[in-house]
Amino acid sequence: MRICLLALSLALFSPVKLVHAQAANCSDPQTTWEMKICAQAAYEAADGDLNSDYKMARNYMRALDKNLPANLKGAEKALLKAQRIWIKYRDAACLSKGFTVRGGTLEGLLVTSCLERMTRERIERLRIMFEQN
Repeated sequence: MRICLLALSLALFSPVKLVHAQAANCSDPQTTWEMKICAQAAYEAADGDLNSDYKMARNYMRALDKNLPANLKGAEKALLKAQRIWIKYRDAACLSKGFTVRGGTLEGLLVTSCLERMTRERIERLRIMFEQN
Protein backbone atom coordinates (compact mmCIF):
# COMPACT_ATOMS: atom_id res chain seq x y z
CA MET A 1 0.00 0.00 0.00
CA ARG A 2 2.81 2.43 0.90
CA ILE A 3 4.57 1.70 -2.38
CA CYS A 4 1.38 2.47 -4.31
CA LEU A 5 0.89 5.74 -2.43
CA LEU A 6 4.52 6.70 -3.00
CA ALA A 7 4.30 5.92 -6.71
CA LEU A 8 1.07 7.87 -6.98
CA SER A 9 2.48 10.89 -5.15
CA LEU A 10 5.61 10.86 -7.33
CA ALA A 11 3.52 10.63 -10.48
CA LEU A 12 1.36 13.51 -9.36
CA PHE A 13 4.25 15.66 -8.15
CA SER A 14 6.53 15.37 -11.20
CA PRO A 15 4.31 17.26 -13.66
CA VAL A 16 3.63 19.90 -11.02
CA LYS A 17 7.36 20.34 -10.45
CA LEU A 18 7.91 20.77 -14.18
CA VAL A 19 5.14 23.35 -14.44
CA HIS A 20 6.54 25.22 -11.44
CA ALA A 21 10.06 25.26 -12.88
CA GLN A 22 8.77 26.62 -16.16
CA ALA A 23 6.61 29.25 -14.41
CA ALA A 24 9.37 30.58 -12.14
CA ASN A 25 11.22 33.68 -13.32
CA CYS A 26 14.78 32.62 -12.51
CA SER A 27 16.33 35.69 -14.12
CA ASP A 28 14.70 37.81 -11.40
CA PRO A 29 12.88 35.70 -8.78
CA GLN A 30 10.58 37.82 -6.63
CA THR A 31 8.94 35.36 -4.27
CA THR A 32 10.29 32.75 -1.89
CA TRP A 33 8.55 30.13 -4.03
CA GLU A 34 10.40 31.30 -7.16
CA MET A 35 13.68 31.47 -5.28
CA LYS A 36 13.25 27.88 -4.10
CA ILE A 37 12.34 26.63 -7.58
CA CYS A 38 15.27 28.47 -9.13
CA ALA A 39 17.71 27.32 -6.45
CA GLN A 40 16.64 23.71 -7.06
CA ALA A 41 17.12 24.12 -10.81
CA ALA A 42 20.58 25.66 -10.25
CA TYR A 43 21.56 22.83 -7.92
CA GLU A 44 20.37 20.19 -10.40
CA ALA A 45 22.42 21.86 -13.15
CA ALA A 46 25.48 21.96 -10.89
CA ASP A 47 24.98 18.30 -9.99
CA GLY A 48 24.92 17.40 -13.68
CA ASP A 49 28.13 19.35 -14.24
CA LEU A 50 29.71 17.65 -11.22
CA ASN A 51 28.91 14.21 -12.62
CA SER A 52 30.48 15.13 -15.94
CA ASP A 53 33.61 16.64 -14.42
CA TYR A 54 33.98 13.79 -11.95
CA LYS A 55 34.09 11.37 -14.89
CA MET A 56 36.84 13.44 -16.46
CA ALA A 57 38.79 13.49 -13.20
CA ARG A 58 38.30 9.74 -12.83
CA ASN A 59 39.61 9.17 -16.36
CA TYR A 60 42.62 11.34 -15.55
CA MET A 61 43.31 9.30 -12.42
CA ARG A 62 42.94 6.07 -14.39
CA ALA A 63 45.56 7.35 -16.83
CA LEU A 64 47.89 8.12 -13.92
CA ASP A 65 47.39 4.62 -12.54
CA LYS A 66 48.04 3.10 -15.95
CA ASN A 67 51.56 4.52 -16.05
CA LEU A 68 52.50 3.59 -12.49
CA PRO A 69 54.03 0.37 -11.22
CA ALA A 70 51.52 -1.96 -9.55
CA ASN A 71 52.72 -1.09 -6.04
CA LEU A 72 52.07 2.64 -6.63
CA LYS A 73 48.62 2.44 -8.24
CA GLY A 74 45.54 3.73 -6.46
CA ALA A 75 44.79 7.20 -7.84
CA GLU A 76 41.31 6.27 -9.08
CA LYS A 77 40.39 4.58 -5.79
CA ALA A 78 41.68 7.56 -3.82
CA LEU A 79 39.52 9.92 -5.90
CA LEU A 80 36.44 7.73 -5.39
CA LYS A 81 37.02 7.65 -1.63
CA ALA A 82 37.52 11.42 -1.53
CA GLN A 83 34.38 12.04 -3.58
CA ARG A 84 32.22 9.86 -1.35
CA ILE A 85 33.52 11.60 1.76
CA TRP A 86 33.09 15.02 0.15
CA ILE A 87 29.43 14.28 -0.69
CA LYS A 88 28.73 13.33 2.92
CA TYR A 89 30.51 16.47 4.12
CA ARG A 90 28.66 18.72 1.67
CA ASP A 91 25.27 17.31 2.58
CA ALA A 92 25.92 17.60 6.33
CA ALA A 93 27.38 21.11 6.05
CA CYS A 94 24.42 22.34 4.03
CA LEU A 95 21.92 20.69 6.34
CA SER A 96 23.52 22.50 9.26
CA LYS A 97 23.30 25.77 7.32
CA GLY A 98 19.53 25.35 7.27
CA PHE A 99 19.40 25.30 11.05
CA THR A 100 20.07 29.04 11.11
CA VAL A 101 16.44 29.49 10.03
CA ARG A 102 15.08 26.11 11.20
CA GLY A 103 11.39 25.73 10.45
CA GLY A 104 11.21 28.98 8.52
CA THR A 105 10.28 29.45 4.89
CA LEU A 106 13.91 30.07 3.94
CA GLU A 107 15.31 26.84 5.38
CA GLY A 108 14.99 24.85 2.16
CA LEU A 109 16.31 27.73 0.09
CA LEU A 110 19.41 28.07 2.26
CA VAL A 111 20.11 24.34 2.12
CA THR A 112 19.61 24.09 -1.64
CA SER A 113 21.67 27.22 -2.32
CA CYS A 114 24.44 25.81 -0.16
CA LEU A 115 24.36 22.51 -2.07
CA GLU A 116 24.66 24.37 -5.36
CA ARG A 117 27.51 26.61 -4.13
CA MET A 118 29.53 23.77 -2.63
CA THR A 119 28.97 21.61 -5.71
CA ARG A 120 30.29 24.41 -7.95
CA GLU A 121 33.33 24.74 -5.66
CA ARG A 122 33.97 21.00 -5.95
CA ILE A 123 33.72 21.21 -9.74
CA GLU A 124 36.46 23.85 -9.73
CA ARG A 125 38.69 21.66 -7.58
CA LEU A 126 38.16 18.66 -9.86
CA ARG A 127 38.92 20.76 -12.94
CA ILE A 128 42.16 21.98 -11.40
CA MET A 129 43.07 18.35 -10.84
CA PHE A 130 42.65 17.17 -14.42
CA GLU A 131 43.42 20.40 -16.27
CA GLN A 132 46.76 21.10 -14.61
CA ASN A 133 48.61 18.68 -16.87
